[in-house]
Amino acid sequence: MPKMKTHKGAAKRFRITRTGKVMRMKGYRGHNKQKKNKRTLRAQSRMHEVKNLGNQKRVKRLLPYGSP
Repeated sequence: MPKMKTHKGAAKRFRITRTGKVMRMKGYRGHNKQKKNKRTLRAQSRMHEVKNLGNQKRVKRLLPYGSP
């Protein structure tokens, strides 16, 4: 059986922890940061867990060997 390929777009956006959680970054953090609330910017700078079970399964299928 051939090797499975990692989806590179998903690998750049998601990380899978050692316990199996799928982590992602929040959006809206690219520019215009002076206008945004500091609390919002701090929250957007952390990794957040993907809560939806269906989306977790989809990401894990795209990243067969975990995140790089």
